[in-house]
Amino acid sequence: MRQGIHPEYGIMGFRDIATGHVFVTRSTLVNRPGLARQVVDGVEMPVLDIEISSASHPLWTGQARIIDTEGRVEAFRRRYGADS
Repeated sequence: MRQGIHPEYGIMGFRDIATGHVFVTRSTLVNRPGLARQVVDGVEMPVLDIEISSASHPLWTGQARIIDTEGRVEAFRRRYGADS
């Protein structure tokens, strides 16, 4: 492999904001600006907040979630000025 062209690859956490569960894995997002650092399993690492993971996804949990689709449509119309 060529030296100096690959992003840093390191240990990082992904926190599900719905459940608070943190998944620890390796990622190239380690040096992403603005990531909070948190101690997980005794190791300090950057943590990225995500909306849905297997800890909160209805397919894996068996619990239905209500998604505000009407609010999203209204936000789209406000943003782009769509007449309806």
